[in-house]
Amino acid sequence: MQVTVEDISAVKKKINVEIPKEDVVREIDSAYQKIKSTAKIKGYRPGKTPRAVLERIFKKDVHAEVAGTLIQNSLIEAVKEKNLAFLGTPQIDTPELNPDGPFIYNATVEVKPELASIDFAGIKLTQKTYKASESEIDNQISLLQRQLAQLKPITEERPVQDGDYAIIDYEGFKDGRPFEETQKTTDYNLKIGQNTITQDFDKALVGMNPGEKKDFEIDFPVTYHNAKLAGQHIAFQVHLKEIREQILPELDAEFAGSLGNYKSMDEVRNEIRANLQAGYDKRSQQELHEQIFEKLMTEPFEIPDSLVQYELDDIIYDTEMRFAQNNMKMEDVGLTREKLETEYRNVAEKQVRRHLFLSKIIEQANLQISDDELSAEFEKLAGTLKQPADAIKQYYAQSPEKRDGFKHALLEKKAIDLIVEKAEVENVAVEAAESAPETASAE
Repeated sequence: MQVTVEDISAVKKKINVEIPKEDVVREIDSAYQKIKSTAKIKGYRPGKTPRAVLERIFKKDVHAEVAGTLIQNSLIEAVKEKNLAFLGTPQIDTPELNPDGPFIYNATVEVKPELASIDFAGIKLTQKTYKASESEIDNQISLLQRQLAQLKPITEERPVQDGDYAIIDYEGFKDGRPFEETQKTTDYNLKIGQNTITQDFDKALVGMNPGEKKDFEIDFPVTYHNAKLAGQHIAFQVHLKEIREQILPELDAEFAGSLGNYKSMDEVRNEIRANLQAGYDKRSQQELHEQIFEKLMTEPFEIPDSLVQYELDDIIYDTEMRFAQNNMKMEDVGLTREKLETEYRNVAEKQVRRHLFLSKIIEQANLQISDDELSAEFEKLAGTLKQPADAIKQYYAQSPEKRDGFKHALLEKKAIDLIVEKAEVENVAVEAAESAPETASAE
């Protein structure tokens, strides 16, 4: 067997394989011998059918089968001979089998790019450190307070005003007919001034008294978030049934207990502070890692399409799982695999470049993960997932591919830690944002 390799690009190789005629003939003879022993041909006893008859009937199938066998067996040897660690599935150009000559075919494979050594020692990095502010904690508590607030009917006789919660029945009509997007709705709780439907809708309710009915018309903006209502002229019939006000709970021990196993508001504040700080610490690490890639990944290099596709498959799988957790499908919101692949291709390519860069650091520094380190990480993961450590270990033991992926992720972390360890890092304290994110950090 003769094997040659052509460089199509830095990550794509063409393997040319030539299998001698005698090997081809031997495989063909073997294939016909098997058929002869089992074929039931009218007019011939089993095992006595002449070769010429078998060729007339089975030639096409035999040639296809032999070509496949020759490729399967020879390609493995060719790859080993040329020491090619290819990625994904080879693209094979399968010619017709010629029983009177050698069998020649070629296969195109992708390989990882060869990166030059990376000089990372002594790079200058700036690590921003953030501290959660008291005003952020106040904002989080205020958010929790609003989430646990009660809505109570207003006892005084007065019309609805800005800030009230109006309990309404409503229906919208287009050209005098009921419209699907504004179908009849009862006991709808609407906060006046929040512009949940539109600002004009809220304004039309201001001044109404409980029990009152009102007809009014609304022009929805052409940029309205619901495309089916954007630019529509809708006539509404509204019945104001009740006005309610928001009663905030007192910030006391009882309120703290309603949030979980807390005995005082001080405990709540400490928990929120710890959660906010954990988020800031993670942000600080992410920003530091971004600097590493920006400073060290300055030279462009070609990347294999198969690795990009692998990243895209992961992104799409994660998206599908998130929808499934909410009993939905991507198609329910107009998403398709093709749309996601287009939208996230740049993200996938960026991730592939980073993985290849870190793989070079791992190889260069000869980084390893010991069995003890792996067990410790399994224990840590078990704690995070609140699962028995043995169950985690068994899961990865049953899936070598996932276990290798887990180990490689740990090696990548080691590589980043090594770069930081060898770097000149300047720590800079930064004022944390005064406003907290719209999530409650004590729950």
